Amino acid sequence: MRIQELHQSLADIGARPCHIGRINRAWLQGLPLDAGTRHQKSEDYFPLSVRNGLPPIAARLDSLARIHSRHPAADGSLRLLVELADGQMVESVLLPRDGLCVSSQVGCAVGCTFCMTGKTGLLRQVGSAEIAAQVVLARRIRQVKKVVFMGMGEPAHNLDNVLEAINWLGTDGGIGHKNLVFSTVGDPRVFERLPQQRVKPALALSLHTTRADLREQLLPRAPRMSPAELVELGEAYARGIGYPIQYQWTLLAGINDGQDEMDAIVRLLKGKLGVLNLIPYNSLEADSFQRPAGERIDAMKRYLHNNGVLTKVRDSAGQDIEGGCGQLRARAAHMIDASRLQKRNNGRLPGSQA
Repeated sequence: MRIQELHQSLADIGARPCHIGRINRAWLQGLPLDAGTRHQKSEDYFPLSVRNGLPPIAARLDSLARIHSRHPAADGSLRLLVELADGQMVESVLLPRDGLCVSSQVGCAVGCTFCMTGKTGLLRQVGSAEIAAQVVLARRIRQVKKVVFMGMGEPAHNLDNVLEAINWLGTDGGIGHKNLVFSTVGDPRVFERLPQQRVKPALALSLHTTRADLREQLLPRAPRMSPAELVELGEAYARGIGYPIQYQWTLLAGINDGQDEMDAIVRLLKGKLGVLNLIPYNSLEADSFQRPAGERIDAMKRYLHNNGVLTKVRDSAGQDIEGGCGQLRARAAHMIDASRLQKRNNGRLPGSQA
C-alpha cells in the first residue's frame, strides 16, 4: 500500500485536505485516526461522512503490519519482527535515545557477503505506507524522534516508496529532516533525487573498504562506483544540505581492518564533512567473517581520530539477541517452514510416501 491510496480512500469518504492532514498526523503518532486535539473534539471537526467512513480505513491500516515478536536487548534496544499483511516478515529496531531502524524491502538484491538479509535475495518491495506502519507500531511502544533506513533492504532499490515515506515522516510525522537517515551502498539515482526532495534526509554511505576490487567482492551486486567516487558525491550532498555524511564501515577481522586501509581512509576522508562509523561485525560461530578484537577496534578509532577523521564505533543494536540485520527474520522463517513441514507430515496417512 502506498500513501496515495490512503489519501484517495479518505477523499472518497468526503475528507478535505485539512481533514486528511489531521488524520495523517494522528496515525503517524500511533493514535486513533479520529483523535481530537486539546482544543477541538473530533466530532466538532470531522464531517459525519468522514467519522462514519474511518473505521474500515483504520482497520485496513492496522492490517498493514503487526508485531510478530519482540526481542529486548541488554543495551536498551528492542528488535521487532514485523509481519506484513501477506505474511512476509521484516525487522525494525527501537534504538536507545529515541531512534528507530526500519526496513525498506523484504530481503535484498545487493548480496553483501557479510549480511544475512543479502543471503535471502529480494522477495518484494515494502510499500511507503508499510514503511510508515513500522514507525506507527514503534511509537505505540515508546517515543520515536529519529528514523534510520538501515534495516532490511537497499533503499535505493525501492526509491519511490522510500522517498514518499521520508517526505511523509518529515512533514506529518513530525521528524526533523536531519533525523531521517537514508542509508545506501551507492546509486547514481540517489544523488540525483535526494537534492530535489522537499525533505532532504541525512545520508549514510556504505563504504566498508577503500579498495574498489575488495568492495566488488564484499558487495557483489552494488553499482560499480569506486569508494572515491562515492565520497565525492557524498561530500557534494553534505555541503549542499549542511550536515555531515555518515560513512559506514563494517569491520571484518583480517579483511578491512589493516593499517593499509586505515592510511587510505585518512587520505580519502580527512577534511570531509562526514563521520566514519566503524561497525564491528556481529559474529556467529559458523560465520566465515569475524569481528576484530576489542583492542584492535579501539586502536583503529584512536589512529583515525588522531589523523583527522572523526570516527565512532557503532555496535549493531541487540548483539545479544541475534541483532545482525536479517538474523531474526531468517530464524523465524526457518521455524515457520519447519512447522509447516511437521503439519504436512502429521497429515499423511500411515505408510504414505513423501
